[in-house]
Amino acid sequence: MLRAQEYVASGKRWVVDMDLEKLFDRVNHDLLMSKLAKRIGDQRVLVLIRRYLRAGMMTDGLVQPRAEGTPQGGPLSPLLSNILLADLDRELERRGHAFCRYADDCNIYVGSARAGVELLSSLTVFLRERLKLTVNQAKSAVARPWQRKLLGYSMTWHQKPKLRIATSSLQKLTAKVRLLLRTARGRSVPATIQELTPVLRGWAAYFKLAQAKAALQALDGWMRHKLRGVLWRQWKRPRTRQRELMRRGLSRERAWRSANNGRGPWWNAGASHMNAALPKSWFAALGLVSLLDTVQRLQRAS
Repeated sequence: MLRAQEYVASGKRWVVDMDLEKLFDRVNHDLLMSKLAKRIGDQRVLVLIRRYLRAGMMTDGLVQPRAEGTPQGGPLSPLLSNILLADLDRELERRGHAFCRYADDCNIYVGSARAGVELLSSLTVFLRERLKLTVNQAKSAVARPWQRKLLGYSMTWHQKPKLRIATSSLQKLTAKVRLLLRTARGRSVPATIQELTPVLRGWAAYFKLAQAKAALQALDGWMRHKLRGVLWRQWKRPRTRQRELMRRGLSRERAWRSANNGRGPWWNAGASHMNAALPKSWFAALGLVSLLDTVQRLQRAS
């Protein structure tokens, strides 16, 4: 991703975002084996790989023979696919293109939209004729880099772009957190935070290259908002809410007015009385991972 950022900063302000249609399902066995035979001298290894490729697929309880493609989820499949796509890398290098590829995700950076359209057309022919692979025209596009994503990242539109987390990646995380919190109403907040911790730490570690921090800060605030809403629902009655707010430092009068305001959980979770009673430091003391703080710490350590 850092290399992609350098390409855009150097003036490659258009990207060919090329998607290969069902790569792991469409790998041509004979073509792949011919390439492997040029690299592997031991015939026994080639026989084992051929058997691996031909391993049957379970469909509706029945084993179906495999005529093309590599077993999805198999540890050898990504390596075999990369061996096949090495020809694509060499072709792009021969043409002098700046590109980033990871498995079947490929972004090629060019100087104009016209150059991108011509390149996508020629690569579609190259892949079809040389590698027996199909470009997914519906998912492929020529666009500005900040309009597309690669491996969950995107960029800002500035002359010197910053790496940011793609909108779809943010949406996937919020959907996962919502699912975890949906069952949290009957559990304590510390137990819920404990369940969230590995999800948030893993996500922050993956996106540690992100330079645009606003989305991380917004996510942190959104999660605290959701957890405050969980607590508001758990307190249920106005009398309980008043007691809990007073226990956390609010005056009797303010706690009474807040507990009896007649508003819903989401509104109350973002209101000043809940923010005062349950500040960021309260959640930090319970071990809630801050995505912004974690990403910044990982960047300082690298």
